Amino acid sequence: MTAMAHRIGAAWIALAIAAVALVAAGPAEAELKVDITRGYVEPMPIAIAPFLGRSQEEARHGREIAEVVTADLERSGLFRPIDPKAFIQSPDAMDTLPRFGDWRLLKAQALVQGRASFAEDGRLRIEFRLWDVFAEQQMVGLAFFTVPNNWRRVAHIVADAIYKRLTGEDGYFDTRVVYIAESGPANKRVKRLAIMDQDGANHRFLTDGSHLVLTPRFSPSLQEITYLSYFAGVPRVYIFNIDSGRQEVLGDFPGMTFAPRFSPDSRSVIMSMARDGNTEIFSMNLATREARRLTDHPSIDTSPCYSPDGRQVVFNSDRGGAQQLYVMNADGSNVRRISYGEGRYATPVWSPRGDLIAFTKILQGKFYIGVMRTDGSGERLLAQDFLVEGPTWAPNGRVLMYFRQSGPRADRREQPTRVFTIDLTGHNEREVVTPMDASDPAWSPLIP
Repeated sequence: MTAMAHRIGAAWIALAIAAVALVAAGPAEAELKVDITRGYVEPMPIAIAPFLGRSQEEARHGREIAEVVTADLERSGLFRPIDPKAFIQSPDAMDTLPRFGDWRLLKAQALVQGRASFAEDGRLRIEFRLWDVFAEQQMVGLAFFTVPNNWRRVAHIVADAIYKRLTGEDGYFDTRVVYIAESGPANKRVKRLAIMDQDGANHRFLTDGSHLVLTPRFSPSLQEITYLSYFAGVPRVYIFNIDSGRQEVLGDFPGMTFAPRFSPDSRSVIMSMARDGNTEIFSMNLATREARRLTDHPSIDTSPCYSPDGRQVVFNSDRGGAQQLYVMNADGSNVRRISYGEGRYATPVWSPRGDLIAFTKILQGKFYIGVMRTDGSGERLLAQDFLVEGPTWAPNGRVLMYFRQSGPRADRREQPTRVFTIDLTGHNEREVVTPMDASDPAWSPLIP
């Protein structure tokens, strides 16, 4: 195994996590819930106490886990963590039951308490309880066992459990993002494939920058990434196995090839390829390497993306005279246009929930990130700048990630390119910090 494979394997180590329910007295269900069906949601005040630990090392893990859980929930825009300096009851005093009156004085609606400890076999045991402060009821109580160096992942799992219990929808914190890390002058950019946790932690490079890489995408199984690379000036589509670090060439393609994506069943890759001076959409079977042409039109058809059920494909085309969005059946039949707004539409991506399509829009020299229903109705623009492009969905379909760049500075130097997230309300835009310029992000499914 290569050194890179060792690094990837260590970061993506399969966790043998045993989840144990923690039972408390009183009813198991409570009515506390964040209503996310409305447009803008006032963040719920929540108190997250540092997780307890008997030893210094256990206490350190407990503090770090609570900090990650706090950051995840705050970044969602749905929760307002209360400053621990304002706490009246200390975490140590909550070893039995919280004094709910103390937490009501702080306006906390929910309370999280936990503990980190080492089992006899050296594994780290992380337990937590989520309380409804006003009903004085436990809402969730779980314990997890894992290897100590995976404490951060367990913290994301805890945050997902809290998010799901309080919103009714799956969380998205236990996920990864693959993107293109860019460095160097504008006329000689070095572009490397990089991967990180959804919050920017555990950052690492997957390629060395010796060849140009573009448009990475996760497989639904999470084990592989497909991306485009130029080797000796020839476009190649690669499959990269995250567990082993092994790269496999899907094929050498003459002319231009764009934006390969996996099908929902991971059995094929869809992409656009230029043949005989015309760009069409093709699907390639990964077992047979047989490419099937799906579109046949003198215009440019590109940026295909499957629907979650694999039955339809959204793409953009200028066949109507301007760049617009179209939907067709997965076999290429029944092509119909869905966008009719002003400007040009590009990079469509189907929501994991199947209800919306995200896109990039170019109008009067400005770029926008927007969403519309799958029939083209209900268009809403969420973000705008000199350049915003490449939307990708969180696996729960409530948050988008994309890259953006502001206009040139007064000294005409280019602004950095950065990755941002925004929710469907358009009210919670956050930067995901990366060590260098970043573009073309792709969000993973939830890690199994």
